[in-house]
Amino acid sequence: MCRWFAYISPEEPCLLSDVLVEPANAISKQCSEHYLPKLLPHGEEHDLDDSNDKLMQMRNSLLNMDGLGIAWYTQAAENYVKNVEGQRPALYKTQSPPISDFNFRNLCSNTETQCLFAHIRATSGSVVTQVNSHPFVFGRHVFMHNGAISNFSNVRRDMTDLLSFDAYCNILGSTDSEHAAALYITNLTNHGAKDTWEKEYPIGEMLSAMNKTLVQIMELQQKHLGKKAAPNSLNFCATDGRKMVATRFRNHATQQPPSLYWSEFAGRTLNHKFPGNPDGANLVNEAATKGTDEKIGKHTIIASEPTTYDEGEWHLIHANCMLTVDENGTENEVPVEYDAKFNAVDPNFP
Repeated sequence: MCRWFAYISPEEPCLLSDVLVEPANAISKQCSEHYLPKLLPHGEEHDLDDSNDKLMQMRNSLLNMDGLGIAWYTQAAENYVKNVEGQRPALYKTQSPPISDFNFRNLCSNTETQCLFAHIRATSGSVVTQVNSHPFVFGRHVFMHNGAISNFSNVRRDMTDLLSFDAYCNILGSTDSEHAAALYITNLTNHGAKDTWEKEYPIGEMLSAMNKTLVQIMELQQKHLGKKAAPNSLNFCATDGRKMVATRFRNHATQQPPSLYWSEFAGRTLNHKFPGNPDGANLVNEAATKGTDEKIGKHTIIASEPTTYDEGEWHLIHANCMLTVDENGTENEVPVEYDAKFNAVDPNFP
């Protein structure tokens, strides 16, 4: 399945190459290799085939080679454009594999930001093209997804009926994920026009809009398919540059959603200014300019896979839960609110 990585901080920027390129398990290297503590066996004595979870095996045997996208927040527009306040997202998308994309690597080596989204895609059926790569931008808001809306073709038409006019017009591709993004922004802005996308909304409203989006998708599936509806994998993430909400969700009674972790510590290990190395405790960071006693600013990373060697730096988000990060960097995990009647049977993994 896809993989994504998100970084946010009220005070501490990250260098894109530190978090996306240099680590041994950076997202740019997760096209074929995966590290999922607490979910899959790993280490020299283990292999993906050693897992007893066949669904987990299937998800992680796919190659994530169908597109790369990154969105990072910058103050450039605020400095030059009238009536723009706060940071806005810049966007880069490509169909090239990230590890061999010269432009991506060069951009990362010279760009810092306090809020970053990165995504590598494994298509669930839609065409491989730049507009279908995540993330998706709606004004100051950015959205990405790992997983799939099951039976999307059956609910797509009714799903578009739920969208505001401007959100519908902003859909450039054909993916289920971009339609989910448009539904989220419609819910967040209460069917607002394009100008409402430039506003910030309280973290509670972001959380409610995300929860509503999940429920609406399942309601449409039940309406059109009844008991034939298959479970969804909906690992969504949305940000306005200052706050963030992410979901780890699958509407099935026992199956695990796709992997999703968070960390309030790994940013220091990834940051070249500080001592430590993301790839091992015995590796020395010769480039460090900070002392071992110096602290890094408050930050949060949410990612499909840990990008540092130390499992202790990472928390696995519980199944069917959402993680919020407010403007002060405070994290909070809460369960998704939905009716268990929406739990579906997986015909492929009964």
